[in-house]
Amino acid sequence: MRVWAVANQKGGVGKTTTSIALAGLLAEAGKRVVVVDLDPHGSMTSYFGHNPDALEHSCYDLFLNKGQVPQGLPGQLLLPTSDDKIALLPSSTALATLERQSPGQSGLGLVIAKTLAQLWQDFDYAIIDSPPLLGVLMVNALAASQQLVIPVQTEYLAVKGLERMVGTLAMINRSRKQPLPFSIVPTLFDRRTQASMGTLRVLKDAYPEHIWQGYIPVDTRLRDASSKGQTPSQFDAKSRGVVAYRHLLKHLLAQQLVAQQVA
Repeated sequence: MRVWAVANQKGGVGKTTTSIALAGLLAEAGKRVVVVDLDPHGSMTSYFGHNPDALEHSCYDLFLNKGQVPQGLPGQLLLPTSDDKIALLPSSTALATLERQSPGQSGLGLVIAKTLAQLWQDFDYAIIDSPPLLGVLMVNALAASQQLVIPVQTEYLAVKGLERMVGTLAMINRSRKQPLPFSIVPTLFDRRTQASMGTLRVLKDAYPEHIWQGYIPVDTRLRDASSKGQTPSQFDAKSRGVVAYRHLLKHLLAQQLVAQQVA
């Protein structure tokens, strides 16, 4: 299994869309994918037609055993999605209470890594949709992953969020055996606006070694796909957004190959 996390300490940058689009394209290529919703808002869970406010069991259950994950529990939590090659580890609003509970507990930072270890032979990829704030859930996502995708909306305020995310990654890397490779992905790009064009230039100048040279355009077909509960490639395989995500996937797979060779 290869584990990718999608994270940014700013909301509204396209994390969930990116997670689901990549999962859909991997499934299209015949890969078995588990998507992990660690955002208490449950956007990914809702996307696939499950109500995070009403679920009796969710990722929250994984954190209830003092950092240990009971054998078989991850498999019991899996829910179906619109694609039979994609399974969902759902979120629930109860995840929002973890930050209040976690200070008195040790060992919670590796819960998702231990969870995925139990699913290792069942899936080819895991994609983790992270919450937009630094805490036990984001730490879990980064600790479990082998590759990080940072979507960044092409507007000026998003650059500040990226600076915080890169700082967080530097902190996490101090406790990892190997630094976590990451790709910055410009999203919601509109070439008709000066803000998008200017922000894209800033990103390329500031992070030349880490920025993907493409971008994800504003595309209403991505929003339409979410209203139908389908992955973008299921809904409209030829839309501008899906074509862009195909190019991004090729870039990430090439990066993955380089990381494996270095390791």
